[in-house]
Amino acid sequence: MNRAVLLAALLLVAACSHADPAAQFGAAQRAFAAEDYASARTQVLAALDSDGGNRDMLLLFARTQLKLGDGDGAQATLTRLEEAGFTSAELVRLKAEAAILRDQPQAALTLLGRDGAAEAWRLRAAAHSALEDSPAALDALRRGLAVDGRNYALVHDYARFLMAAQDYPAATKAIATLRQLGPRRLDTLMMSGTLAAQQGELEVAKRSYTAAAAAFPSRVEPLTALASLADIRGQVDAAQAIVARAANIAPGSPEVKDLTVLLASEKGDWETVRKTLVAQEATLDPRSANGMSYAEALLRLGHPEQARAMFAQALLLSPQNPYARLMLAEAQLAVGDGASALRTVQPLSDSVLAGQRELDLAVRAAQAANDPSADALAARLRSPALKANEQLARTGQAALARQDWQAALTAFGKIPGHENDAEVLRRMALAASRAGQADAALGYADRALSLAPRNADMMHTAALVRLEAGRDRDQMLRLMKEANRLDPVNRLFRADLARAAAVSG
Repeated sequence: MNRAVLLAALLLVAACSHADPAAQFGAAQRAFAAEDYASARTQVLAALDSDGGNRDMLLLFARTQLKLGDGDGAQATLTRLEEAGFTSAELVRLKAEAAILRDQPQAALTLLGRDGAAEAWRLRAAAHSALEDSPAALDALRRGLAVDGRNYALVHDYARFLMAAQDYPAATKAIATLRQLGPRRLDTLMMSGTLAAQQGELEVAKRSYTAAAAAFPSRVEPLTALASLADIRGQVDAAQAIVARAANIAPGSPEVKDLTVLLASEKGDWETVRKTLVAQEATLDPRSANGMSYAEALLRLGHPEQARAMFAQALLLSPQNPYARLMLAEAQLAVGDGASALRTVQPLSDSVLAGQRELDLAVRAAQAANDPSADALAARLRSPALKANEQLARTGQAALARQDWQAALTAFGKIPGHENDAEVLRRMALAASRAGQADAALGYADRALSLAPRNADMMHTAALVRLEAGRDRDQMLRLMKEANRLDPVNRLFRADLARAAAVSG
């Protein structure tokens, strides 16, 4: 074969092996419509490799990057479009969404300017949420819905906001709208499952998540949700098996990592917890689930001083967190500071909800500190009443989870000394409020607040029962704001503050 013929043959092979960019773009569009964003990114990148200046391809690439949470990549793609002379209202909105993902919510608000489209209001809500301004976020969502109440993404974000505020009746209505707009979409199935799970309907949630996993096999969200359900039911091995399936799809997924850590913690596999999180040690939020799991791993693996420092910071930032308090006391005891451990655990061991773990720790701390309370604590730990009280507490909490409000009130009301325990009264206030017993709810909540006047949880509950009863609006708003000031990162508090501000005008 002469050189000319050989060269022609090679060129023909190369041409045949080179995929058609139009076909790749079509595949990317289909993958995007099917919500398989990883495949969409792969296909559109291949198309752009042959047609790098194609405006439609670049727009789809930017949208895909945003769906995958890649704000920096989307910004770079949108800049390419601008440099090529393309501009539109959609491009500006995409830039605003990229700014939010890049932790620049104020820049996003500036970009949106006076844009009155429903999508612009949705993005404003996201920016305000990032700025921890829940009232402004709720106002933006409602303004957007007034413009277009059939905007799927907007209705989805509104439903998610309502669920964060535990406003389940309103969330149910919003999710009903999602089912009308996109009955087979992933977010519809996931939100339906999440609402059911939060209301204690675990079988309903499982069916919804299972349907989502079958319909969207390339997505990890249904699998991580199913793993969480299995964990709630105490099926840790089953949960780990599901997480392994999710890891095969997206090993770098934050949800997969979080569940890996959680399940390893529950099984006492502290070395796995440490190895999974050690690269993030410097950036872990100590009050987060991963932060406290990592601190406990350090404690269990023989580094109590490091653990003590992390738990002390967690409790400082989240003073109502009982786990942080318990683990700080454990760490203090591990370094030989029994007196500090006793002071730390005392709010938990003094409660009528104290169980064996809290009392055992208090006994050990008191003995290490030679404190005279050791004998009385040990007597409580040995008391036959302890198991009965623990069972009542579990029964009450389970009733709250399944929204059997009267059963919760009955169980908590049987715990001796409940009338002088702020946390029990707080739970009873919530149950009475949801049962429509406004006067009883106010009584429980105000008694709890009088027992713990600087506790953000008690302030929030006293405000919430007023919000749900439509009473004392000025006091309700004052208490809600103060609870948010004391615990500014609490998502439930922020969402309820937005509701409170909206009804207060």
